[in-house]
Amino acid sequence: MTSIPLGTYLSVAAILFSIGLYGALTKRNAVIVLICIELMLNAVNINLVAFAKLGLYPDITGQVFTVFTISVAAAEVAVGLAILIALYRNRTTVNVDEMNLLKR
Repeated sequence: MTSIPLGTYLSVAAILFSIGLYGALTKRNAVIVLICIELMLNAVNINLVAFAKLGLYPDITGQVFTVFTISVAAAEVAVGLAILIALYRNRTTVNVDEMNLLKR
């Protein structure tokens, strides 16, 4: 049996999600924004595992879904970094304010 209550997991996940949201909305460096998005995804994963283990109907479904989410997030990071590298080669900056190629 676990000694950590569900509220603790939810609080940690809410704090991580808030930090990630703040970073994604306020930072101008595209790499930092990508890291903050990953932080928000990991907060969601904490919630999935916590509810899968301590929820009303504990089973392994949430943990399996978390593994699937982690694999999708890894692919998302790979694609995001590839896009950032391509943008950096063309524009020589990682500032998100200067990435307006689709507006023209």
